Amino acid sequence: MKYIAAIDYDHLDNGVFLTSLARSLSQQQGNPDLRPIIIHSDSEYTERIIQTGVMRDEAMIRSIKDLNNRLIALFADEGVSAIGINPYQRNLITQQNGTLTLDHSFLDTLPSQSVLLLSTLIQNTEENKVEPLSLPRLATFLNEELQADELFLFSKADESEIFTNDKSGSELSWEKMNPEFRNQQIPDEFDNFNQPIRLATARDFNQLPDLGQTITVSSDKN
Repeated sequence: MKYIAAIDYDHLDNGVFLTSLARSLSQQQGNPDLRPIIIHSDSEYTERIIQTGVMRDEAMIRSIKDLNNRLIALFADEGVSAIGINPYQRNLITQQNGTLTLDHSFLDTLPSQSVLLLSTLIQNTEENKVEPLSLPRLATFLNEELQADELFLFSKADESEIFTNDKSGSELSWEKMNPEFRNQQIPDEFDNFNQPIRLATARDFNQLPDLGQTITVSSDKN
């Protein structure tokens, strides 16, 4: 199973969540059937950098780079073999005239058994500058380019009970989703997302490739 999992803005500032996720990834390691790709943008850390007098654009780029390094270190502490890349490096992901391009040849050279940690920083070749994508756009682009088997978001509430107590809600759609459920469970950045996803918790993420403790959200386009 090749999967993409997006760590959203709020979860990136949640130490308990990140440690739990790292432990789950550690338990996944050694399973040759799993190919994890974790993506992330920035967090509240950006605001803390801004408070030191740095301009917002520069603060966001610095924040994202630092978070990528911090996550690699956190994963290593839990025994997770991971490769951290800001996709502007080596022009892994470039954008020109609004069109994104992925360098598949470079990606194919990376060890398949390591967790791949990608930030949202890409190279805008038209303006010759590094810039961040929105996390939902990166998720959609990579999901299509890599033909991933699953795209995971993490429950905003981080409560496993919603997955174990209410099996009737294990399959939802974006269009028919209860507003209360959306508000409590869907990360804010993905509130208007309309792509098929699976909603998971960090604690139960170790059960992959078993998807029994996840909630399917289907696209209204299907």
